[in-house]
Amino acid sequence: MTKNKISIVVPFHNEASNIAELYERICTALKDEPENWELVCVNDGSIDDTLSELIALNRRDPRVHVIDLSRNFGKEAAMTAGIDHACGDAVIPLDADLQDPPEVIPALLQKWREGFDVVNAVRESREGDGWSKRVTAHLFYRVINRLSKVKIPADVGDFRLMSRAAIDALKQLPERRRFMKGLFAWVGFRTTAIKYHRAPRYTGTTTWNYWKLWNFALEGITSFSSVPLRLSAYLGFAVSLFAFVYAIKIIGSTILFGNPVKGYPSLIVMVLLLGGIQLMALGVIGEYLGRLYEESKQRPIYVVRMILGPSDSASELKQ
Repeated sequence: MTKNKISIVVPFHNEASNIAELYERICTALKDEPENWELVCVNDGSIDDTLSELIALNRRDPRVHVIDLSRNFGKEAAMTAGIDHACGDAVIPLDADLQDPPEVIPALLQKWREGFDVVNAVRESREGDGWSKRVTAHLFYRVINRLSKVKIPADVGDFRLMSRAAIDALKQLPERRRFMKGLFAWVGFRTTAIKYHRAPRYTGTTTWNYWKLWNFALEGITSFSSVPLRLSAYLGFAVSLFAFVYAIKIIGSTILFGNPVKGYPSLIVMVLLLGGIQLMALGVIGEYLGRLYEESKQRPIYVVRMILGPSDSASELKQ
């Protein structure tokens, strides 16, 4: 009887110091599991020793596959590359910084064996994050779920298990601007969850900052909701209604009391208010128009420079 295979997909960007520990902990976590497994490592344009460390690991263990992208395409694209090349019956995306402990993987596998296609790992605590990041993350999930018809599980990152059926469905989604947490939720399937404690980063420093997180949040909202466009329309209608009522007031005041020369400050305030609202509405429209522009060019999500598989031979491939 052929054993099932598990694919663990890990994007790497300047994570050389974490590779050995990550590999050892994955091996330890899976040593008693009945399934075969592979580790799909995606080098996302690292400028440190990440690629050489991954190549050395590939030579030691044929279960380690290395996909080297031609440049830094971003985590979402790197994860997509790993998922596209994973051949397991179940796929588990995992961060290289070890904040999502590999020791949780057996619990994910147990739920999968019970018949679930998607097993989300819910963060019960976030030891490595400051209070501001925890608060903003909490707010983000609540806001996006109010705005979107697709409900994204709260406090769930990329760490989860997806069956081959769910992965095949995910691979049919063609968009270039990818918000993977939303795409994972969009495909549906029979879903459950387990809870775990998120650990601090093992070594190194994160490249994420609040500006990147803000843009990531905008990406998620514009990917899965058109509510901001509607809010712009509602705001424009409300301002127009206010202007109409104010115009009636001015006309009535002029008829009853004449037209003394005054009102310059209020005029400036109204001009600035309307100008700000117009620019804000244009900005919202621009976000969606930018997405259409990116999608219309039909560029590939990523480009692969080299693949190292079990045979320890490099092959070039464009995806």
